Amino acid sequence: MGLEHFDVVVVGAGISGIGAGYHLQKLCRDRSYVILEGRAAMGGTWDLFRYPGIRSDSDMYTLGYSFRPWTEAKAIADGPSILKYVNDTASEAGIDRHIRYRHHVKQAAWSTPDARWTVEADGPDGPVAFTCNFLFMCSGYYNYARGHTPDFPEAESFAGRIVHPQFWPEDLDYSGKNVVVIGSGATAVTLVPAMADKAAHVTMLQRSPTYVVSRPAEDGFANWLRRKLPAMLAYDITRWRNVLFQMFFYNLARKRPEKTKARLLEMVRTELGPDYDVATHFTPRYNPWDQRLCLVPDGDLFASLKKGEASVVTDTIERFTPTGIKLSSGAELPADVIVTATGLELQLLSDVAFSVDGAAVDLSQTFNYKGMMYSDVPNLASSFGYTNASWTLKADLTCAYVCRLLNTMKKRGLRQATPRIGDDVLTPEPFLSFTSGYVTRAMEKFPKQGSKKPWKLYQNYAKDVVSLRFGSVDDGMEFSNPASRKQPAEPVREPVTA
Repeated sequence: MGLEHFDVVVVGAGISGIGAGYHLQKLCRDRSYVILEGRAAMGGTWDLFRYPGIRSDSDMYTLGYSFRPWTEAKAIADGPSILKYVNDTASEAGIDRHIRYRHHVKQAAWSTPDARWTVEADGPDGPVAFTCNFLFMCSGYYNYARGHTPDFPEAESFAGRIVHPQFWPEDLDYSGKNVVVIGSGATAVTLVPAMADKAAHVTMLQRSPTYVVSRPAEDGFANWLRRKLPAMLAYDITRWRNVLFQMFFYNLARKRPEKTKARLLEMVRTELGPDYDVATHFTPRYNPWDQRLCLVPDGDLFASLKKGEASVVTDTIERFTPTGIKLSSGAELPADVIVTATGLELQLLSDVAFSVDGAAVDLSQTFNYKGMMYSDVPNLASSFGYTNASWTLKADLTCAYVCRLLNTMKKRGLRQATPRIGDDVLTPEPFLSFTSGYVTRAMEKFPKQGSKKPWKLYQNYAKDVVSLRFGSVDDGMEFSNPASRKQPAEPVREPVTA
């Protein structure tokens, strides 16, 4: 394999990877980079998921990039609109010219003497390898090749089709058919009203309820502001308004969970009326924000329930039957199509095999540094968004911080930045504190967070802005490995597009 060298290798061409390209071009204009994307198209989640109704569960004024305003009318946008936004961002900035598609990264090895990563990937024509001074993983947090599906008893006996939303078949015709959607999370509450228009009936079968909140699909204030002010200024004002409201609501929920819970359930009762069994179908067993809240734009799920096009059943599955699902209560749900909206399979950094100076690295045994790097692993960062707010808010901050590190190393004539625990005494805590099934199933594979900064995740955008934009780059960070006067000749680099 021939080796191409870049200053930075970015893995993944989704929202985070395209954001990384923009920041590198703006803040590190003299550095070369390439984006390695395992699939045949950019967009990540928004290109992969094609199920009916696919949309964001965050407003686009915070899910959008800090540097490119969202100008569409809908704040809660559909998947194709988000994908177009990402594609247009990449095209306008020339980031798309740096992407290598069908390059699935398999392993990465760091050499301290060379101050380089060697990155090996399966390319469209066979194995390929790259070297880089810094490796930036922007590959998301879940397995694109496999979703989570429990082992349902006698599933093979079902005569209809069983579909996982992550792999929606283009030829699925559910018109006039009975559909059962198993699940109660964001995917399920999106699918039910979207399928109800064509299906004979859609049943959302849930083991336990989730908090569901209705919100207008369009942000009237934001649309008015955009007519009065320059697009970027209007966007910034709306973005910060939404960020501050999210922080206020999250903090209120954590400090006064019972009061918040009562208010959320009152909103559901207002939507569904006094006769609906909210206690059974919409009252979770956990406190608000122990798991993410599910957003329903313009109350579309509630509208489908009131029309009788859809229904919610709260029960557990005994077994599948040829004609549907037999429940533990003894009832049977008839179904022609069963959709298993049962969650994602979390995956840390695409399961890439990392090594440092010949020794394999087990990232689950490391501490996470500022939500983006790993103790004792040099020149490696990853993009991981918030659990209580939009993904892109943290991705933007992470990209800018990586550029700060690159520029600091260059200014000091040093080639290596390694998070070190040093004399800190840290109490290990889970990387994420959420109780969602998809989180608890995978936490043993993830690094730990510590009990104090810079090893603790605060899930707080305002604190992270202060820390990552204006705080020290030396806290917990060891800069080392001086550049020698005579460096080996670099292989040919691609020019950086401004």
